[in-house]
Amino acid sequence: MEAFVIGALHMLTAIVFPPLMLGVIGKTKAVFAGRVGPPVMQPYRDLIKLCRKGSVISETTTWVFQAGPVVGLATVLTALLLIPLGSSFAPVSFTGDLILLAYLLGLGRFFTAVAALDTGSAFEGMGAAREVTFACLAEPALFLGLLVLAKLSGSLQLGVMLGDSLTTHWATAGASLALVLLSWFIVLLVENCRVPFDDPNTHLELTMIHEVMVLDHSGPAFAMILYGASLKLFAFSALVLRLMLPMGGGPAWLDWPIFLGGLLLVAVVIGVVESTMARLKLTHVPTLLVAACLLSAFGLVLIAR
Repeated sequence: MEAFVIGALHMLTAIVFPPLMLGVIGKTKAVFAGRVGPPVMQPYRDLIKLCRKGSVISETTTWVFQAGPVVGLATVLTALLLIPLGSSFAPVSFTGDLILLAYLLGLGRFFTAVAALDTGSAFEGMGAAREVTFACLAEPALFLGLLVLAKLSGSLQLGVMLGDSLTTHWATAGASLALVLLSWFIVLLVENCRVPFDDPNTHLELTMIHEVMVLDHSGPAFAMILYGASLKLFAFSALVLRLMLPMGGGPAWLDWPIFLGGLLLVAVVIGVVESTMARLKLTHVPTLLVAACLLSAFGLVLIAR
């Protein structure tokens, strides 16, 4: 019975909570700019409004264009089943689930990129090319960080790797975990089109990366894209938070409020970063992503010696 309640709470949190993080980020940026800003519940209102609208689909597109938002949302929802949130284990947990997690996120990115290419627009093709180029540098940083956790925990199961044993590992291998934490935060920013890599609110044609790939989507399809983006932000934030703040050893009534409060804190940190940093030139983005890979690699070297 307890496992069922925790699983239901896991799914409810994963489905309902993510748009709130976008609202907190927006409110934080507004405070730094000296504005009132939109309410934190605005992302929910935007999603409802888009779902009520109709869709315009070009006659030159194929089923790939329509499948892009659906697959992108489905893959990240499935990925959230593998990530432990406020408890030790996720609803779906098995040895090697970290590989499935990475490939699910990669599959969603692939369909988003090919849906952009399916429009036949050179502009969207440019954004897709940039997206996959940066992904080639971000994914190794994520994998190397997972290898560090696998080495420390002696397991290939996310629930064990991100479990309460991290408390001991922070005491014995804190330097390695700190490097992975910084690397994953960089990956979080680039994977979710946040400053300094991208600006989700920009409309400058030559600098857009993620947004340009979804310019032809509208109505419910665009709502799925925005909702999927919030889920992806939630997923990476959960990974960073579980690494930074080990949970799972205490009572559930205490772990879950701490976890949700930590997610809001991560959202505030992202808002602060976006308010205090300028966007990087496109030519400088690969340099920072390579640095993220090296941080995770150095973390692996430190525990392998």
